[in-house]
Amino acid sequence: MRAVTKRRWQVVLDVAVGVFLAFTVVAGTVEARSYWELAGGLAVVAGSVATARRYPAVSLGVALAGALAVPFPYGDHVPVWVVFVLVAMSYQAGLRMPRARPGILTGTACAVLGLPIALVFGSDGLGDWAAMVGILVFAGLSPWLLGRYVRVRGELARTGWRRAEEMESRQRLVAEQARLRERARIASDMHDSLGHELSLIAVRAAALEVASGLDDAQRDAAAQLRTSAATATERLREIIGVLREDAAPVEPVQGDLGELIARARASGLLIESTVDADGVPPMVARAAYRVVQEALTNVAKHAPGAAVTVRVTSTGSRTDVSVVNAPPPAGPLPGAASGHVGLIGLRERVRLVGGTLRAGPDAGGFAVTATLPHGAAPAELSENSDDDAEPSTSARELELARRDVRRSLIQAVAVPLALFSMVLAVAGIAFLYQWNSSELPAGVYERLRAGQPRAEVAPQLPERERVSRPVRGEPPLPAVPGVVCEYYGTGQSWLNNNYAAYRLCFADGKLVAKDRFAEGAP
Repeated sequence: MRAVTKRRWQVVLDVAVGVFLAFTVVAGTVEARSYWELAGGLAVVAGSVATARRYPAVSLGVALAGALAVPFPYGDHVPVWVVFVLVAMSYQAGLRMPRARPGILTGTACAVLGLPIALVFGSDGLGDWAAMVGILVFAGLSPWLLGRYVRVRGELARTGWRRAEEMESRQRLVAEQARLRERARIASDMHDSLGHELSLIAVRAAALEVASGLDDAQRDAAAQLRTSAATATERLREIIGVLREDAAPVEPVQGDLGELIARARASGLLIESTVDADGVPPMVARAAYRVVQEALTNVAKHAPGAAVTVRVTSTGSRTDVSVVNAPPPAGPLPGAASGHVGLIGLRERVRLVGGTLRAGPDAGGFAVTATLPHGAAPAELSENSDDDAEPSTSARELELARRDVRRSLIQAVAVPLALFSMVLAVAGIAFLYQWNSSELPAGVYERLRAGQPRAEVAPQLPERERVSRPVRGEPPLPAVPGVVCEYYGTGQSWLNNNYAAYRLCFADGKLVAKDRFAEGAP
């Protein structure tokens, strides 16, 4: 039902556009009694509107064909209906064409084909063609580019966000896997520490069970304690085994910070360290160990040869960890891209002890700092908890897409202006050349006399006639059969609104009349 309603509204809109364009054709041609242009204009409107939705390239071609079929010269008569049809159909073609190439080829073919038509049928030749190209640029190219911009923006709204959501989903999956990996590592730590303690309890209970001086009830209690400790150890092993099956194999945290830093130094890292972590709770100590371990691993991988400063300080309520590396002397290793999976795992480890982790560039290097409170509950999990993390892949892709949209909007404005400037420059140069090369000196004009042969007058005349001349004020033609008139400039500036022109009329090879007339003269 919704599709049917949408289709009806589309038909209503197309009919309204067609009626409006047909009205512009009628209003622009009936007064001039140009019935052939009226019929052609109505045919162009009907053809372009009817094919606009299903065949936008055909619609654009019909509209452009209408711009070629109107009478020349463009300079004297600019058909307004052509402008309206081009604007409407070019915008719709740009909005609905999936590819830009057909529109570009159609517009280029129209501009190229218009040149010989202007030279053959136009009175101003290149001037008529330049005027036609100017109309095509502003009434055709600009709306088409605007339609393309609206289409690209709509496609981004439909597909860009979907792609961003897919990327975000993949990144959340990777982050969840990293968190599971870190939890598996924590489980391994718990297995090693708790299993060891439970084993000691079982050993001590067994010793009590065989010790002398105990009655039977005490020995039974010791036996039950030993059995419970053994059962707890086995269940702990089973639970940790399940966790290890759900996550990738990991190595548990083992050793202390001093040994870790010593091994890193032995591998070639330049480390300056300060470690004060006495009396730290076991979970906090393991979290600090993992922060330093991951940070040193990243330095070795991404900043070879860089000096590293490690600071681990503990107070009664919290432990602060800081690992800062200077810029690498030779720059980062080529191709050593980071997926930040290790940092995601670190954030999970730090979150579980109620702490915070910050990681990001620092004075050309990189800094990893963590605040680990003693005895705090795990912090709430938040997808946007890390303000210092670099933008996600989807965010970068979205920014690039927005940049493309802005670039296309700039092109929709800049390209027509550039093309129009080029056309205007070429037409201006051609106009000035034709204007200056068609001036007849006043002295030559004064010496001309009626009855002089054309062959005698020709060497004194300019190399070309004046095309742009006053349209009002020209005197009637001489009443001589076969009279042909030529027009030349008087040397007056083209900036003068009342510029004048010389007219020389010839019949049977002789000069029969000469006149000087100005724009608007009686």
